[in-house]
Amino acid sequence: MSAPVARPEVFSVASYVGGESSIPGVARVIKLSSNEGAFGPPPAAMQAMSGIAAELHRYPDGGMARLRAAIGAAYGLDPAKIVCGNGSDELLSLLIQAYGGPGTALIMSAHGFSIYEIAGKLAGCLVHKAPERELVADVDAILALVTPETRLVFLANPNNPTGSLLPDAELARLRAGLPEQVLLVIDAAYAEYVELPGYDGGIGLVDAGENCVMTRTFSKIWGLGGARLGWAYAPPAIVDVLNRMRPPFNVSLTAAAAAMAALATPGWVEHGRAHNTQARARLAARLTQAGLRVHPSEGNFLLVDFTTAGRATAADEFLRSRGIIVRRVASYGLPHCLRVTIGTDEECGLLAEALNAFVHG
Repeated sequence: MSAPVARPEVFSVASYVGGESSIPGVARVIKLSSNEGAFGPPPAAMQAMSGIAAELHRYPDGGMARLRAAIGAAYGLDPAKIVCGNGSDELLSLLIQAYGGPGTALIMSAHGFSIYEIAGKLAGCLVHKAPERELVADVDAILALVTPETRLVFLANPNNPTGSLLPDAELARLRAGLPEQVLLVIDAAYAEYVELPGYDGGIGLVDAGENCVMTRTFSKIWGLGGARLGWAYAPPAIVDVLNRMRPPFNVSLTAAAAAMAALATPGWVEHGRAHNTQARARLAARLTQAGLRVHPSEGNFLLVDFTTAGRATAADEFLRSRGIIVRRVASYGLPHCLRVTIGTDEECGLLAEALNAFVHG
């Protein structure tokens, strides 16, 4: 008997595996594996989700007009150039399906977010990875990979899992060096944590032409990872394409209600950013003092280098024995590193103490 056979592209990728949340036999787990917001969701967002419960028999507004207006007001953007999605991952995948496909090529940096490769291969694209320079995207290396088949370039800025940031001038040089028909997608999931003057996440490049998209998320500083909500800022023609591609009701009533309440919470981003900047610097200093190499980061996480894969694995197991979960990043070509999320001051302190004990064990 024969059986249905999936397209061969399906078997060209491994399933995405998220950060673990539990350790068998451990009552209190400190989860620093998924770059979630240190303080959870804003209280108003939780109240909004509860308050919308009586409306759950109703379909949401497919176009998310109120939510797009709220995002536009919060970030100073035209709501007509915003598309909302079931996490930014959905929008990234839709862009690849719309502009990629068999016979096309997608370029990403060597240690870029794995979803680009997964979604690209599933769509039938050839995926090329450009070498990085000291774990920072290299514009010249990316441009060297461009061929007539290239249709998409993906860049996370700041990048996950390295934390590196490509300066604005280099980002503009990248866009200028790409053919006009190549779509540059800037994944700015960690934009709210960046404090560098002039950084705009890619807004200026989107406004400057017809071939750049910026994606954002509510999963990080807004603490709404479980709600699954992201958005894209794009030129009108690309907005039209995304609206044709997305499912009719891809954002739930509860996610939209939570996001609008979160956006209306005074000082939430400023508080989260200030904490992250201070806690990240303190944790980096303590780990460096312990004898570990810590890579510079503009996100809400640090990439910690343990020199060898074996030592990184041993460190991860040691942390788990103390109820602390971090992220192994061997699948990103960094088997000698661990990625650690910036949590609360208490969580960062316990992590620093544990790694210090490991190093001097």
